[in-house]
Amino acid sequence: MKRRLKAGKNRNSGFSLNLMTDDEIHEIHLSTLQILKNTGVFVENDKALEIFHGSGCKVDAKTKTVKIPPFIVEEAIRTAPATFMAYGRIPESDVVLEDNRVTFTNFGEGIMFVDPETGEYRDTTKRDIEKASRLIDYLENVETYERAMCSHDKPPEVQAIHNAEASLTNTTKHHWLGPVNGFQLEKIVEICVAITGSREKLRERPLLSFTTCPISPLKLTDHHCEIIMGAARHGLGVNVIGMAMSGGSAPVHLAGTLVVQNCEVLSSLVLSQLSRKGSPFMYGSSTCPLDLRRATATVGSPETGMISAAVARLARYYSLPCFVAGG
Repeated sequence: MKRRLKAGKNRNSGFSLNLMTDDEIHEIHLSTLQILKNTGVFVENDKALEIFHGSGCKVDAKTKTVKIPPFIVEEAIRTAPATFMAYGRIPESDVVLEDNRVTFTNFGEGIMFVDPETGEYRDTTKRDIEKASRLIDYLENVETYERAMCSHDKPPEVQAIHNAEASLTNTTKHHWLGPVNGFQLEKIVEICVAITGSREKLRERPLLSFTTCPISPLKLTDHHCEIIMGAARHGLGVNVIGMAMSGGSAPVHLAGTLVVQNCEVLSSLVLSQLSRKGSPFMYGSSTCPLDLRRATATVGSPETGMISAAVARLARYYSLPCFVAGG
């Protein structure tokens, strides 16, 4: 079991990036509660609407708007585990993810590839995923694996299943994977059961966690809800990665972007905890500014690093394990 060093400890040496004070973080939280209570979020999935309604949220079935009272948000924060156990296929690959403890994973999803043998610039294939999985499995300081590429040589309707099969059979590390929808999620769970030996063993040592993204601003789509509820049902973790864009789908300033990001992730957290209390949950972010001149996502900009640092601070405020993009 790997427990990496912590960053930003209060001491006289070392480097940390603290963009916000405790009071400022609390203001972000209070603004989030106000929006979730008064404006709400759009929820596309009917089953999720039933879950929200049954918990005491105000649901408008006609507009599919869900308004979440503050006490439900606060309860979901309390019931989510502060420690996320990222189990691998072997105990030596297990990683502990918790408050302020820093680990690294690769990022995805690569859709184009320069073939190392021919030099051709082409779509990625399932075979490329197998090679990337083995490479990342070898890298000591990349503790977990996220699907690095997409199997474009397979039908789009089942690409996520092929992505999972190619990577799960070629890495010992904990795997983050976007299943796209509920159908593929169930098939991927079957693959994991075949690897671990039984559903009980998979629950004891879940070697895979699902990733999913809300749509900014303030929208939980049908497939997003399916993935959150499916992960909770099978006892698997879920990494909800906010992807708001400053100046596009979110306010142009940092504080406004963080509030939108926070609303989307915390409403997803509520659905996760209402589906199954205590479900493992990762507070994720690939939020960045929009280049207003070129209409592109500036994932390598200094502002993205600032947003990621602020998101990590928010997750720490909630005692939730955190995933942020490195740019």
